[in-house]
Amino acid sequence: MKKIKQAALLAGILTAGIMSAQSTDAHTTSMRNTLKVGLNAGIAVPNDNLSAAIGADVAYQYLVTPSFGLGIASGYTQYFKRNNKGWDNKSVGVVPAAVLLRYYPEKTGFYVGSDIGYGFLTGNEKVASDSNVNRPDGGFYIKPEVGFHNRDWNFFVQYQKVFVGNRGDVANQKYNVGNIGIGAAYNIALGK
Repeated sequence: MKKIKQAALLAGILTAGIMSAQSTDAHTTSMRNTLKVGLNAGIAVPNDNLSAAIGADVAYQYLVTPSFGLGIASGYTQYFKRNNKGWDNKSVGVVPAAVLLRYYPEKTGFYVGSDIGYGFLTGNEKVASDSNVNRPDGGFYIKPEVGFHNRDWNFFVQYQKVFVGNRGDVANQKYNVGNIGIGAAYNIALGK
């Protein structure tokens, strides 16, 4: 519960800071404040207990400079179960509460970035049907991405991971919530 409160506090502080940092500079473009809405899909890595993932992302980004974006990000990713080593594993969902960081060297082209925060895990309370091991509640969340951007779209390759340590491990199977995948996000200008 302490981590949930810390993540919520961090998101609130960042939102307040972003809102108060906005200026009415004559050079401000209509894309300084952006809502990003996207989809992603990937393959679970390593894949002891999960096979694939599909998700939706939503984020707010404020361009602090023409090359650097800062914001908040969330969404939902569904990880699909993989039966392995005799275990009937359960699917799991991830709801991130994260800070968004992006670097855009040019107005159009290559970019890099990451979402960093806390990933809340949702779904069945047990890791597997025949197990008495509980699913972790969440952990440190990171989603680095590299991609191509223009005014309206971002297309990217990502790695998404929730670090749970050894919580959720079942006998000879490591519990993992992570994937490598691809995605796209549409940028909606929110005005100056």
